[in-house]
Amino acid sequence: MSKFLTYEERLMIAQGLKEHKSFGAIGSLIGKDRTTVAKEIKRHSFEKKSGRPGYPFNACLHRTTCKAKKICGSACSHESAYKCSICPQCNELCRQFVEEVCTMRFKPPYVCNGCQILDQCTLQKMFYDPADAHIAAEKAVSEARCGILSSEEELARINRLISPLIRNGQSVHQVYESHVNELMCSEKTLYNYIDACLFDVRNIDLPRKVKYRPRYKKPEFKIDRGCRIGRSYKDFLKFMEDHPELPMVQMDSVIGSRGGKVLLTVHFVESSLMLAFLRDSNTSQSVIDIFEELYRVLGKQDFCRLFPVILTDNGSEFSNPKALEFTSDQYRSRRTYLFYCDAGSPYQKGACEVNHELIRRVLPKGACMDDLTQEDICRMMDHINSYKRKKLNNRTPYETFSFYYGEELLRKLGCHPVAAGDIVLKPRLLKK
Repeated sequence: MSKFLTYEERLMIAQGLKEHKSFGAIGSLIGKDRTTVAKEIKRHSFEKKSGRPGYPFNACLHRTTCKAKKICGSACSHESAYKCSICPQCNELCRQFVEEVCTMRFKPPYVCNGCQILDQCTLQKMFYDPADAHIAAEKAVSEARCGILSSEEELARINRLISPLIRNGQSVHQVYESHVNELMCSEKTLYNYIDACLFDVRNIDLPRKVKYRPRYKKPEFKIDRGCRIGRSYKDFLKFMEDHPELPMVQMDSVIGSRGGKVLLTVHFVESSLMLAFLRDSNTSQSVIDIFEELYRVLGKQDFCRLFPVILTDNGSEFSNPKALEFTSDQYRSRRTYLFYCDAGSPYQKGACEVNHELIRRVLPKGACMDDLTQEDICRMMDHINSYKRKKLNNRTPYETFSFYYGEELLRKLGCHPVAAGDIVLKPRLLKK
């Protein structure tokens, strides 16, 4: 018997909480001790600020008796709220705010799953979600066994410290011994990170290492597969069967030279329009940053209209689906649904792969993109999106997208038409 909880066992824990079962009863169902169940719930529960139907989150002790109005001034954006206690900004602006905390959160079962008055409560809540818990547990186990143990912010900090010194001719050993208290990792870890091309410096910058014959094959950094739960290609087909009216967007990466800049491509299948975004490295954070910028530029309504469903592959840059699916504000509202193709099945997003052939006419495989800017990439995509397609009845993706969504959205996305006689799909398009 495995010492780790399975996803099915976590589902049984969630069901037991909903049915008001004790930790001992839940433990008997899954064959674990009650303390294991208690630790699982405490470790993987999360806070959520949510209200009840018709009322926003409000944790004020005086929320039921308060009659205050217009606390935020005459320019209140919630004019329908006849009193401030039903305004989402009430707790933030009111000087008489006194927080009320539900005491049920501090005794078993420690969460609000199955609470009988949940639909009447506007206080801060605690929840146990089996999918989130399984993803977090799988990630912890994966990171404990192999892969990168540092966050992207930590890697950036180490990179800023060691890269300039190595470029000045210092060895990794010299840098490590001089800054051991600042690095907070082993010397071997630094070599592993350089091997994985996670820093600005490469093995070529280490004079002695390039002379050594590698003793073993460099291990690949593994990523957590728990994020695929509920987001497989089978789940995607089921979702589209239930929501046939929703347009689909396919997403992928285009790699240039090894360790260099990469492209994130977003393909609107219905119109064949493709967007491309230049990234300094192929990380999940770089994809998240692009989505946050798109959400800011487009606004909630247009973003949800353009990106209701996204299908992508199993690349590590897409391994944080919740950061893409939900907004980064305190409300964490859903803005899209993300699904993954089966491993080794690029044909499942064939429309995107076919459109990459046009990009490769301008940027052949192995071409270095380090000297390019986002303006260069936008110019290339303007030429590609102005290229007539037979499957669109000899219309361009730009024209088709404009027909469905209007010119205003194209301007927000930074797309511009190119005359048919001016289209260039050769590497010279980006020659400087």
